[in-house]
Formats: sequence, structure tokens, C-alpha cells
Amino acid sequence: MKIIDRYILKKFLSTFFFCVLLLVLVIVIIDFTEKIDKFNKAEVSTAEILEYYASFIPFLAGILTPITTFIAVVFITAKMAAKTEIIAILAGGMSFTRLMWPYFVGALVIGLLSFYLNGWVIPNANKFRVNFEVTYLKKPFYFNETDIHFKVGDDLYAYLFRYNNRIDRGYKFTLEKFDGTRLHQKLTANTIGWDTATHKWNLQNWQLRTFNGFEELVEEGKEMDTTLVILPSDFGNNSGLETALTLTELNAHIDLLQSRGADDVEIYLIEKYVRYMIPFCTLILTFIGLIVSAKKSRGGTGFQIALGFLIAFLFIIFFIFSKALAEKSSTDPLFAIWIPNIVFSLVGLVLYKTIPR
Repeated sequence: MKIIDRYILKKFLSTFFFCVLLLVLVIVIIDFTEKIDKFNKAEVSTAEILEYYASFIPFLAGILTPITTFIAVVFITAKMAAKTEIIAILAGGMSFTRLMWPYFVGALVIGLLSFYLNGWVIPNANKFRVNFEVTYLKKPFYFNETDIHFKVGDDLYAYLFRYNNRIDRGYKFTLEKFDGTRLHQKLTANTIGWDTATHKWNLQNWQLRTFNGFEELVEEGKEMDTTLVILPSDFGNNSGLETALTLTELNAHIDLLQSRGADDVEIYLIEKYVRYMIPFCTLILTFIGLIVSAKKSRGGTGFQIALGFLIAFLFIIFFIFSKALAEKSSTDPLFAIWIPNIVFSLVGLVLYKTIPR
């Protein structure tokens, strides 16, 4: 690596970390002033508040990584262009393509670090953050869905008319076991409740019907304990849960939801695809940022930085649109999440034709 490569890489990474730190501090201060009344009302201790923001800061940093990477590239490159350093480098025989290398090395370092942090470190920190927000900042959650269906095993299906998450009790429970397409057993109960001592479900006023050809065996009882893959947490407030799962846990949770035929699996698929998309997004935005700021502009460095912020704003709009498209439409979530990267890759290739040679 040449001296110029080390020079650019050092400025790139130092500016990136400074931008992340600055933006995170600004957002944390604004967030604290907005939530201080809720903290006081809930009588949250200072230690808990500090722990909350200790987990909130990495979460913010992970979200801001692509944009702060772009801002850092535009800032240092525009300053180099204003001092005619870019022109001197190109005049010295280095091609623009070769000039890109230290930027892409920096973007690769940031992207890989971001993937690791977003995949495993930040989700573990988010476990406390999500629980804190559910406990102190959000309104009490009441599970209000009815006619709930679960696939709880191979050829095994459960049904609940409704569930009260305040007392962990369900009503009009049915468990059906099929042998191929033929119903083999049907277990019904008036109520089903969670026993915190045994960690099992307690069925009350139950009836078990077993079908064997044309014969039917009926068993009844007042109470029965049973184990199901369903847990009370399945009826709890899952807001933000996807951000609190490591990539390994996220894949396992997606498999579980898909085996049950759950309707909300797209939320977790989107989270998974976003975590894989961000490192590539960092590379693409680095490419565009270098191109738009490499020319010495008559408007000065301020104009190029403003242009960089405009492009960053457009990217955020595209990302929000694509995420909403993935959540609310029948579009394949993987394709929808990658729309910003696809669009901005094409924009980068078009802009590449305008670069100084």
C-alpha cells in the first residue's frame, strides 16, 4: 500500500468514526430531552437510563453506518479536490480507478465490521433496549387477535378463539393431529393456561377424541397438563423483537414461524435481508460519494457536501419506500429490500462516465 493509500484510508476511517460519534451524540441528546418526562413518570433509575443509552447508541450507530460512510467520503474527497490534491494525484499518473482502491478498502472494513456488529453484537445489546422500551416507554400491550391458528408440529395444528396475555390464558382451545389427510385425534378444552411452576400448559374441561377407521374413542377430564411449542411470549408484545435477535437466532426464528405458517414472518425476513444489504450499500455509497465529490466545483466544498447530503436523503427515501413495499405488498422482500442498492448502483455507473480521467 502506497503512502497516498494510507493517507486517504486514514482520513476516511477517522472522518467516518467522527461523523458517527457526532450524529449519535446529537440524536441521543434530542432523544433524552423528548423522553425525560416518561423516565420521571415511570421512576426509572439513573443506572437503568444509562444502561438503556449504552444499548441505544450501538443501535443508532448501526443504522447510521451507510449514510455516515457516504458523508465521510464526500467530505474528505471534496476537501482534497478543493486543494487540487485529486488533480495532482491524477496528473502523477495514477488512474481514477486506482484512486478508488483505498476508499473501497475502507468501505470493506466498515462493511464487514457493520455486518458483524449488526449480526451479533448489537442484537444482544438490543435485548435490554427493547425490553426497557416495552416496560417504561410504551403503552401496556393487550393481545386482541381472535381465531388464532398455529402449526405446532408435523401434521399437528392448534387453534385458539382468543388469548388474554394479562393472565396467560386462552379460550376454546383445539389441537388436531392428522394422519396424512385423515383426522386421527382431536383434543379440545374450554380454557388453556400457562403454569409458571411446571412451564406447561394446563387444560381445563378437556375432551380427547381418537378416530380409528369407523371407531371413535372419547376421553374426558377436568384438568390435564401438556407441553406445546407455543409459549406465552408468542402472545406478547413483539414490537422490535426482530432487532433483538442475533443472525443465528433470527434464522432459527424464521424457520419456526415458517413451520407454523405464521403471517408475520416477513418482518423477520426483511430484518435478515437488511443486515446482508448494508455492507453492499456501504460500498455503493462510497463509490457514488467519491464520484460526486472528486471534481473541483465552482460552488466550493460546501456545494459538494450539500449535494452529498441530498443524495443521502434520496437514498433514505428509497430505503423507506422499499421497506414499506416489502412489508405491505406481495413483492418478494429480498427484491424490495435490494431496490435502493440496485437503483443507486445504476446511478453510480452513469455518474462514473463523468469522472476526471
